[in-house]
Parts: sequence; C-alpha cells; structure tokens
Amino acid sequence: MKLFITGISTEVGKTIASAIVTEALHADYWKPIQAGDLENSDSHKVERLISNSKSVVHPNSYALQTPMSPHAAAKIEGIEIDLKKIQEPKTDNHLVIEGAGGLLVPLNETETIFDLIQPEYKVIVVSRHYLGSINHSLLTLNALKERGYKTGIIFSGNEHPTTENIILKKTNTTFLGRIDEEVHFDQTVVKKYAAAFKPALLNF
Repeated sequence: MKLFITGISTEVGKTIASAIVTEALHADYWKPIQAGDLENSDSHKVERLISNSKSVVHPNSYALQTPMSPHAAAKIEGIEIDLKKIQEPKTDNHLVIEGAGGLLVPLNETETIFDLIQPEYKVIVVSRHYLGSINHSLLTLNALKERGYKTGIIFSGNEHPTTENIILKKTNTTFLGRIDEEVHFDQTVVKKYAAAFKPALLNF
C-alpha cells in the first residue's frame, strides 16, 4: 500500500500524521522534497517519533536550504525541480509519502505537488480547524476525487464536530482518525495513536 499524505494548508500536522501512519503500518517513509530546516527536517522528525525496527526513512530527492515554496527555494539555489529526478524508493514494504504544503504548492513553473501523486496511491488529507478550513478541505478532497483517488481524512487539533461533520458529509471520504492537541509528541504518544489508527488504515 502506498499512501500519500497531504494537507489542506501548511502547518496542519502532516508530519505528525505521517509518523503515526508510518508507525501504525511499520511502513517506510519518504518525503520527496524538503525545503528548509535541513538539520531538523520532517524526515528527521519522523525518524525520532517512530519506534518500530522495520520502517526505513528514505532520503529526499530534493533537499533545499530555504524555507519557502519548493519552486522559490529551488530558484534561489539556482536549480529547477525536475519530476523525472524524483524517483520513488524501491521497497517491498508499505510506503508513506509526505507532500509539502497542499496539493497546488508549485514545484516549478508548470508542476505542483499534485503531479507527484501517482495513480496507484491512496491519499490521506490532514485537516485542521481554522476559519476557512471547511472550504480548503472541500476543495482539496473534491480535486482528488475528480482525478479518481481514494481518499481518507485525519483531523488534527481540537475537535470541531460541526466542521468535521459537514466535511465528511459533503465528500463521503473515509475518516481514519483524530490527532488531539498534545503537550508534546514522542514515541509513546505516536505509538498510542498508531494502535488506534491501525484498524482503519488496514481497511483503507
């Protein structure tokens, strides 16, 4: 199973969700493009948060220094992101792929994160409540459904039943779980969520 994890915006909890899904399935993890924070990248964070011995964290295809949209970070570094150079790692294991920002984050002048999502991937959308999040969630899920992807959703942060119910009702997407606000996330907390999410993920 190959699961692509995207968000409705930036800073909605994709990396924590990726760590939980990786731990739940003892999957491999891959972030194709990292922009900024290379000393404490999302790959480093996931590696610290998982505790099983099976998962492999694969290297980024592009590791950019500047914490900006990938196309802008690449331009600053004098390169252009080429999708042909983004090769999915070979593994017999489940694979969790984490995107950057949302679906339409540009990679170059013509392509976006959306173009990284292969036809066989299942897509998990991480949604977090804020003013405008219903619109962003519906736009993201409907765009994925229009292209025929199987979608699931993870809600991150404090529960907002009216927001969540309308998103689920209007999209008929699979609810995979909720990540509550926590004082901190460590291996113990991630393992707890992984156990709770595992049945839904295996049936996804």
